[in-house]
Amino acid sequence: MGTPTEAGREFWRGVLGSGGSTTIPRWTLTPAAGVAAHEEPIPAELVARARRLAAQLGMPPSAVLLAAHAKVLAALSGDLDVIVGYLSPAGAALPCRLATGAPTWRELLAGVHRAESAVLAHQDAPLDELRRELGVTGPSYETVIDPAGDVDPPDGLAGDVALWLCSHQGTAGQQGGGGPVLRLRYRTDVLDADCAARIAGYHLRALELLTADPDADHTTQSLLSAEELHFQVEGLAGPRKPLPDQRFHELFEQRVHRHPDAVAAVHGDTTWTYAELNSRANQLGRALLARGLTREGVVAVVTERNLDWMAAVIGIFKAGGAYLPIEPHFPAERIRKSLARAECALALTEHGSTVTLEGALSDLPGVQPLFLDAAYAEGHPDGDLGIEVGPDQLAYIYFTSGSTGEPKGAMCEQDGMLNHLYAKLEDMGFGEGEVLAQTAPQCFDISLWQLVAALLMGGRTLLVEQEVILDVARFVDKIVEQRVNLAQLVPSYLEVVVSYLEANPRALPDLHCVSTTGEALKKELTQRWFGVQPGIRIGNAYGLTETSDDVNHEVMDRVTHHDRVPLGPAVRNVHMYVVDEHLAPVPLGAPGEIVFSGVCVGRGYVNDPERTAAAFLDDPVRPGERLYRSGDHGRWLPEGKLEFLGRRDTQVKIRGFRIEIGEIDNVLLRVPGVRDGAVVVAERDAGKQLVAFYTGQQAIEVDVLRERLGAALP
Repeated sequence: MGTPTEAGREFWRGVLGSGGSTTIPRWTLTPAAGVAAHEEPIPAELVARARRLAAQLGMPPSAVLLAAHAKVLAALSGDLDVIVGYLSPAGAALPCRLATGAPTWRELLAGVHRAESAVLAHQDAPLDELRRELGVTGPSYETVIDPAGDVDPPDGLAGDVALWLCSHQGTAGQQGGGGPVLRLRYRTDVLDADCAARIAGYHLRALELLTADPDADHTTQSLLSAEELHFQVEGLAGPRKPLPDQRFHELFEQRVHRHPDAVAAVHGDTTWTYAELNSRANQLGRALLARGLTREGVVAVVTERNLDWMAAVIGIFKAGGAYLPIEPHFPAERIRKSLARAECALALTEHGSTVTLEGALSDLPGVQPLFLDAAYAEGHPDGDLGIEVGPDQLAYIYFTSGSTGEPKGAMCEQDGMLNHLYAKLEDMGFGEGEVLAQTAPQCFDISLWQLVAALLMGGRTLLVEQEVILDVARFVDKIVEQRVNLAQLVPSYLEVVVSYLEANPRALPDLHCVSTTGEALKKELTQRWFGVQPGIRIGNAYGLTETSDDVNHEVMDRVTHHDRVPLGPAVRNVHMYVVDEHLAPVPLGAPGEIVFSGVCVGRGYVNDPERTAAAFLDDPVRPGERLYRSGDHGRWLPEGKLEFLGRRDTQVKIRGFRIEIGEIDNVLLRVPGVRDGAVVVAERDAGKQLVAFYTGQQAIEVDVLRERLGAALP
């Protein structure tokens, strides 16, 4: 046992050496330098219960207040271990690390009491000297708690203190009316008055719960008031807008009857009118029905991005089937797995797109291929089919990367798709007769809205050839020559476009909005975009395949004042919450998992009940609705917009493609000669890249490894 001084040095070395601070959310629309105060009366009965509990447990009442404060800080920060400045009797703010992971209030209280006692026992240790030894520049706590309530904070709180909390006896005439009062002093550049009042309410709620049942599991108890919960569930939802009682293809047919000779789609030198596109889609739909397609029967489309692809997709919808996009250049094994998992019986394809499809079908005799030219040649009537399709009927299946090595087929329904199409058109400002660029590969879920959304407005879809996309100068020429009004690009490709425009300044007279999606949009890129095209809006779209594509839109006409580009508010008819591990909404501004509810949420993963059950749940606050857990973390901003904070698992996005590192790990470990391996994301000059490392008895040729991985991975 060392001397008291040595023990104190060792104690503070452990506290300071672990470093860090607990940051509370910034929540104010009008930040201004200064300090304000909020006082909240503490009911006399609550004070009496807190004192009785402290006496029963043999600890000072200050420990009860400190435990409540720890609970509040954990909820605000999303961290189980929090750091608070603890004001000692000598008036010094000492760093106090508090653990909140214990399940019951009683255990939490015991741990907090031990931490408080340790801080007071070692308050005379040379803390400043230790800070210098460890290279710690100074205090780094956001909140200071004064358990005794007898020290007033400085008039201007220090730069590293956002909130000063104490309880004291009010005086007659004050809000407390002479009774106990919870007093918060806060920096007005960090919090506004409403937020300070909410934080005070969290403390009172924590004290109520703690003293009511010390043996209750505090991790499942919410600090939110009924008013805040209602605001988060309803006030932050997207605007309620009724959907028409028709499916996408029926609304398209109405447009066909209104202007049959208008141009619907362009690809290269080929142009189809609304009537021509509708006629071909009807013929394909009847060809599918003639081969036994049933309601929600899955039809794969294995074609290049061309006009026949467009007709095939619409034809499947008309026939009541479900569209399954298959990239013709994907590995045969990947195609085989997708077709088998989806129980696909029909595959629409074209000559020149069957190299890997043939390899996949060799093991799937139950899948019947149908060439598009053969289907047209059968001479089916080209009138509308008139088949009844319900709003909750399966519309499509998109396969995404799976962490177990097996891709997941996300199923989405007709109304979810239609709601997303309208959200895109409304929020990005697409009007009748305008031109929408289709640029995304078929396996990317954004390809669908790019393909068909313009048809709802009597607009035109421009399918941009892949060789044009790969040549940025030709791409910009195409945007100008074809008078494109709306385009969606992944940020990594937008950066290529911006770099080109910086070197080759050029007006884009018809383009009024560029939407980005698929990966984080950096603020610096928006600054560069507005530098070359100040009059063209840029949209940051966020969503997942399982939520019928994008569910947030942040459409900007100038650079955001936030450090990160927000994801924006929820789109029409979408509910989203930021929740803890128990799916309970966290305080406004606090970090948590982003989850979704409403018409956007898909049906689950096709023939995959285990992974469906893990991600698709019943909405606990809106009974009867499906809820989807995204695995993404974020927080609400005061404007009612969402901010993205990162992933909770090993999923990454590269050039907009969603990739599970675990899927690549699994394939890598199956390569002969590989004993162990790991896959990471590296930032290179060309952007994000995947890098695989492996160990084995001897080196394997890189080309061999790439060939093995390429046989199973897209």
